[in-house]
Amino acid sequence: MTGLPDLLRECAPQVLAAVVRRYGDFEACEDAVQEALIAAARQWPETGVPEQPRNWLITVASRRRVELLRNETARRRREEAVGHEPAPQVRGDDELALLLLCCHPELSVPAQVTLTLRAVGGLTTAEVARALLLPEATVGQRISRAKQRIRDTGTRFDIPDEFGERLTAVRHVLYLIFNEGYTASSGDALHRVELTREAIRLTRQLHRRLPDDGEVAGLLALMLLTDARRPSRTGPDGTLVPLAEQDRRRWDAAAIAEGVAIITHTLARAPIGPFQLQAAIAAVHDEAARAEDTDWPQILGLYGMLHALAPSPMVTLNRIVARAMVGGPEAGLAALDKIDEDPVLARHHRTAAVRAHLLELAGDRAGAQEQYRLAARLTLSRPEQRYLESRAARLR
Repeated sequence: MTGLPDLLRECAPQVLAAVVRRYGDFEACEDAVQEALIAAARQWPETGVPEQPRNWLITVASRRRVELLRNETARRRREEAVGHEPAPQVRGDDELALLLLCCHPELSVPAQVTLTLRAVGGLTTAEVARALLLPEATVGQRISRAKQRIRDTGTRFDIPDEFGERLTAVRHVLYLIFNEGYTASSGDALHRVELTREAIRLTRQLHRRLPDDGEVAGLLALMLLTDARRPSRTGPDGTLVPLAEQDRRRWDAAAIAEGVAIITHTLARAPIGPFQLQAAIAAVHDEAARAEDTDWPQILGLYGMLHALAPSPMVTLNRIVARAMVGGPEAGLAALDKIDEDPVLARHHRTAAVRAHLLELAGDRAGAQEQYRLAARLTLSRPEQRYLESRAARLR
């Protein structure tokens, strides 16, 4: 049946959220929902999709959850009472509560990412494993441990009055999912579109729930403005195409327009945060009709603000690139020489790649070739390796 997998994936987090809200015990409810999804995948191609597929799934999952309760003799009285109650219904804030649950601070970041993709993204364990390039058994164990941790901590399925660290974790996890999809850290493919698509979908939902949160809006704008370049980011053979050489006519104009509108509106009304500044930088790049039209002084200023607000190794490196584009490659190389002692940047492939690019601009072909080759050895992404090796070969 065409579209059935997408329909089930769309319904899965809403159904799970409704069942968890009613019965509690995330692990048992997740198992019950998975059985309902399997039943639908088997029955609906023959019987047709029900008029209200979510309600059908909730009913089946609720019955299975009650059956599990009835098998627990210590809870027999409670189960009999539950068994006569109507099935829970979907509420508008259910997916937000589910996101907060999956990104609980008690869970490690890898566990938060994995559980979010499984429970909120609706991906199967096998799909999560493929997306993260991990063995399915490893992902299964990670999910099981995360659900066990939620049960052990007694975490409630609700939306707290103050999100605090919970919302910070949600934004961070969605950002990590998007980044892994946009530039895969390893493997043959540069992009994992299923991850970027899912991160944008979930962030869009979060923005609808929290329209006044400036950083959620900034994160959504950043994703849209960045993903808009994806169509021209690789060549026909999958080779990486750097930003300055991309065919900007192939960029997604609608996504750019939406992202620019969101960040323009947000910067005018909300306290400035790191995601908003990154989105503003992306907007400056996307609004330049040609690479040579890029407003590098403005980008350098925005990176200065970002460095003051949320310093990080990658912010430092990107700020050096902007400085070089404003003041010349020598200025960038001088700044690079000052960060060699940074343990993160010293052996990062992007540092070597930036140094290579600046050496090439400065006319040092031999030095650039050496650094391109070093960067190729340091990265685990095969598309990036091929690109860096081709840059080195061009300088022979």
